[in-house]
Amino acid sequence: MKSITIQGTKRESVGKKSTKALRDAELVPCVVYGGAETLNFSAEEKSFKGLVYTPEAHTVSIEVDGKTIPAVLQDIQFHPLTDKILHADFYQLSDDKPVVMEVPVRLTGRAKGVVAGGAMRQTYRKLKVKAIPANLPDEIVVDVTPLKIGSKLYVGAIKAEGFSFMHPDNAVVVAVKMSRTAAKGGAADDEEEETAEGEAPAAEETSAE
Repeated sequence: MKSITIQGTKRESVGKKSTKALRDAELVPCVVYGGAETLNFSAEEKSFKGLVYTPEAHTVSIEVDGKTIPAVLQDIQFHPLTDKILHADFYQLSDDKPVVMEVPVRLTGRAKGVVAGGAMRQTYRKLKVKAIPANLPDEIVVDVTPLKIGSKLYVGAIKAEGFSFMHPDNAVVVAVKMSRTAAKGGAADDEEEETAEGEAPAAEETSAE
């Protein structure tokens, strides 16, 4: 998985006054936990651009006082009106300790149902996975080509090698719904007939590449 570097400065004081002063200076109060000690630090707000405002998943190298701490972003708070970053929580990575993080979902292929005029509905654009750092995937790739109108792709149908999903197996990642175009073209009758014949949910699913 790709990593970005955030330069930080250790915080000696974590009170409300010092926190406000940091934000006024366009610095973000941060904390990294999960290691031997919890570390409070601050970083420039602009350094979060490549971590937060991107669809990609990244680990983070936090550099404070000459030390580098590998971590993942666990939580981030934004101002409700200005969208300025108010606070960021990081979790320190260990080679042998599993971590949970969100990974983007990338769809490949063109669903048969879409070709027939149906509409694709993607419920999850990111999925939470659990793995040791070395096995964290950059993205979850799934082939939607076999999906017909009325078909759904479930989390349980996606192959997970070296990691596990933090979602129930029956969570729907993507589905192909009936559209007006498909209904006018008579695709509705064809799909209803296939469903009536007892097509099992497993047959509706597809797997990741």
